[in-house]
Amino acid sequence: MNSTEAIKQTHIALDRDLREQALLLLREVSAVDGVDALSEQFVRGLAEPGLGHTHFIVTIGGKLVGLAASDGATTELAVHPAQRRQGVGKALIDATPTESVWAHGNTDAAQALAATLRMKKTRELLVMEISGAALGEAANYSDPAGFSHSSLANAPIARAAAEEKWLQANNEAFDWHPEQGGWDIHRLHRAQKAQWYRDEDVLFLWQGEELAGFHWVKQHSADLQEIYVVGLAAAFRGQGLGDPLVRLGLHHMKNQGAQRIILYVEADNAPAFAAYEKLGFSVAERHVVYEK
Repeated sequence: MNSTEAIKQTHIALDRDLREQALLLLREVSAVDGVDALSEQFVRGLAEPGLGHTHFIVTIGGKLVGLAASDGATTELAVHPAQRRQGVGKALIDATPTESVWAHGNTDAAQALAATLRMKKTRELLVMEISGAALGEAANYSDPAGFSHSSLANAPIARAAAEEKWLQANNEAFDWHPEQGGWDIHRLHRAQKAQWYRDEDVLFLWQGEELAGFHWVKQHSADLQEIYVVGLAAAFRGQGLGDPLVRLGLHHMKNQGAQRIILYVEADNAPAFAAYEKLGFSVAERHVVYEK
């Protein structure tokens, strides 16, 4: 990157022109890499100043060729394929305030940049998928004895009470997780504002009026759907409920027409990985955090 091409930084959402350029850049990167460079929350942050993301941009000849976004904890970035190995990625990483940088898909280009900058891999997130006959088998579901199921839309208790139990189960299940743990009701309601969110896709497993666990699914399209979050309340662990809770969501998605279902799981979460593999899931993508 030429010395005349300075990194520009903004603490607010991008203006309309830059946002349109950023979305075009992301599409071009995805077409070449086969994976999205920015996750959903960072794409939203391009237009939503309330998320508080900091953006770093590189332009050449008035065209946006490099973009990094940071939430103060981690950074994600995209470099136009035609401008790689020219210092744009290094300049963005040097400018960002966080030590952690996501490499979605852990592409060859990302690995080469990390090696050049002597960055260390500290976290690996896997995308697993299931389809075809394996999905048909895994989607078999019946309520465990003594339990029933519902969605948030038809919960057996008042919505506010159901959301409180959902929130408690989530925080018990993910007290170790950097993104999913420690939620409050405001964080939950903010998540429910996502364009794809539906009450019908938040599934609950009940013992009477006690919430044993939840399975929140996400529709990317009619064909492609996702196990978004699955969690058991602390009082119901060790009772063999994990398998039926997962199958509940798979059954729901298959009935909605899903042909392929994906999920994200930490690579070092051996029990979860083994459970999903036993159901018929296989690894489709790898996402890595590198540390400066």
